[in-house]
Amino acid sequence: MSERWVGSIYIGLGANLPHPTYGSPADTLRAAMADLGGRGVEVRRLSPWYRTAPVPVSDQPWYVNAVAEIGANLRADALLSTLHAVEEVFGRVRSVPNAARRIDLDLLDFRGEIAPGGLGKATLPHPRMTDRAFVLRPLADLAPGWRHPVSGASVEALVAALPAGQIIERL
Repeated sequence: MSERWVGSIYIGLGANLPHPTYGSPADTLRAAMADLGGRGVEVRRLSPWYRTAPVPVSDQPWYVNAVAEIGANLRADALLSTLHAVEEVFGRVRSVPNAARRIDLDLLDFRGEIAPGGLGKATLPHPRMTDRAFVLRPLADLAPGWRHPVSGASVEALVAALPAGQIIERL
């Protein structure tokens, strides 16, 4: 592991549709992480994989989700562009919110930075992460001491405060 990066960067990984080349959602996400490595992004650690019901509840296939700690010599906006480029290579189609997808890579926390976002800019921390079991449960496994950059709440407290009804199973 490299020591040239300071602070932790966390990304969320998710998919619920198979890819014609890479196969299952989990295999597609593994291939995407390898692709990130070729773009100067080091995947340092990965949470366990989870099987999760769609949020909001729908009849689409269940998701496979995880959280990765990464390192990169990029600013947050450039990293977000890199994540979007990988999504595009792996067939992400942005249609309607919460649609089924082959891949979803979300920038959750970038070294504790707080940023309002905007067109092409990263919103930090991710604005909906505190409402999503498929983000918080894997993050708690990976970084049990993590605290929300804005509220200061621990990941354990955020997990305990999750809205009811989100089904998540560790694989």
